Amino acid sequence: MQALLDPIFLARLQFAFTVSFHIVFPAFTIGLASYLAVLEGLWLVTGREVYLQVFRHWLKPFAVVFGMGVVSGVVMSYQFGTNWSVFSDKAGPIIGPLMGYEVLSAFFLEAGFLGVMLFGMNRVGKGLHFFATLMVALGTLLSAFWILAANSWMQTPQGYAIAPNGQFVPESWLAVIFNPSFPYRLVHMVLAAYLTTAFVVGAVGAWHLLRDRTNTAARVMFSMAMWMATLVAPIQIVAGDLHGLNTLAHQPAKIAALEGHYETERGAPLYLFGWPDNDAAETKYAIGISHLGSLILTHEWNGEIKGLKEFPRADWPPAAVVFWSFRIMVGLGFLMAALGLLSLLWRLLGRLYDAAWLHVAAIVMGPAGFIAVIAGWATTEVGRQPFTIYGLLRTAQSAAPIGTPGVASSLTAFVVVYFVVFGAGIFYLFRLFRQVPGLPPEKPLTEEPTRAAGITPAAGMLEAERKEAAP
Repeated sequence: MQALLDPIFLARLQFAFTVSFHIVFPAFTIGLASYLAVLEGLWLVTGREVYLQVFRHWLKPFAVVFGMGVVSGVVMSYQFGTNWSVFSDKAGPIIGPLMGYEVLSAFFLEAGFLGVMLFGMNRVGKGLHFFATLMVALGTLLSAFWILAANSWMQTPQGYAIAPNGQFVPESWLAVIFNPSFPYRLVHMVLAAYLTTAFVVGAVGAWHLLRDRTNTAARVMFSMAMWMATLVAPIQIVAGDLHGLNTLAHQPAKIAALEGHYETERGAPLYLFGWPDNDAAETKYAIGISHLGSLILTHEWNGEIKGLKEFPRADWPPAAVVFWSFRIMVGLGFLMAALGLLSLLWRLLGRLYDAAWLHVAAIVMGPAGFIAVIAGWATTEVGRQPFTIYGLLRTAQSAAPIGTPGVASSLTAFVVVYFVVFGAGIFYLFRLFRQVPGLPPEKPLTEEPTRAAGITPAAGMLEAERKEAAP
């Protein structure tokens, strides 16, 4: 009970709570912005109205998620000055500019073109509107670039010097930004964002297909989502393996914890299940496959894996947390790849839109990307403990001198406000998802293609649907 009332623990819990809420929104907007750009590009190239219909269906959810992501992100940045002011003071010369670059490049780019993207279809030319959509998509990727550069530096710091006042100051910005773990983590996160979006889009498309298998827009959603799952999920597994090898080289204690290894051994097993117990320094109830751990981590049958006992006990991360968060992430990744491969098989059989069980499976897997992203961040951040800057600055040395009542009251306020505000936003998103895609809007985003053909917008959409549904 005493540990639960520790102000540092409560501050960590507060940051974990807010980051868990926040991370799902950028993960969705990164993928959804690129998806919208692809849809608009396909519409301009092919002239098929169905791509515009799908674009229009996802434009409003994107605006809602984007807004929630901005608000939740601002709240997180305030915590650096409240709960973690010592960390901000010591790491500010490096973390501050990196986050500032994100605002100056990514956020300004997104804010500058978001209005055109959302409201400019009838006010600017098609080319300029498409350019605005591309810039918003680029802005989301730039945001991921800078945030991951900052976080990766905290994981694998380089290019710095320690000033006489104890601050970390940059010696080489290139070394700071392109630190050893950054390329792997950037690729891993962006692919995770694309998969997260694909499974949400696929779930919404599948939900509508269960109600109307002839809905052309729902078919396009489901087909594109399953292509993403088929192609990207296996790539993500490879990217994750490379990221693991990088982590083994630079954060071996984290690897030992997430694998549940306390003893150094050759031919180490891969524990599928178990309960790592730091107090007993062993993984209890372990069920593993001999040699497979060494094979995966070192690509050698008898490769040596260091156990946690090789490191000072004070530097051990909470092994049970990272052990299970890692397995949740990896397990969901393989399930995503499996669903993608099954969809490919049914696509080749010509039954992609007729297999109700496949649509139900896609709906069940809809939130899988969000869960995997949260589990992945838990693995990364908890596995870095007990440090905020790995090997250099401990979490206990980073917290602000705030007592338990102050941190506990703000944590309670966050929980209440987040569940009310973001709960309402998520409820509204589900209402948007339930809207039947492809129906003519009250005020069409564009009428040029149908007017040129001498027919009404609604008739033009019906004609496009008829052509799409034709064998």
